[in-house]
Amino acid sequence: MRTTIVGLVTPHLLRVVDLANEAQKGMNVDWHVRDAVAKTMAELADQYNAPTLVAAYVEGLENVAEQAPKFQTDYVRVLKAAAEQARRLRRD
Repeated sequence: MRTTIVGLVTPHLLRVVDLANEAQKGMNVDWHVRDAVAKTMAELADQYNAPTLVAAYVEGLENVAEQAPKFQTDYVRVLKAAAEQARRLRRD
């Protein structure tokens, strides 16, 4: 079986999207988001094509945040925070 970038990144994106949905419902998910992003970055860093995977992850988070309805402020806030954290961890 051949592994693709989409196949490796999508489960990580969906985990953050699920947390963003919970935030929109009123739950405090900040710690969970930070933990999920940190674990994702650590897991993706172990792959041979880590720079490509991390770029796809950050781009995916940004795209989902851009496409979200503007009235879902908590949802968008969580996604943007996750993208920013991933960018910071990528530089470290």
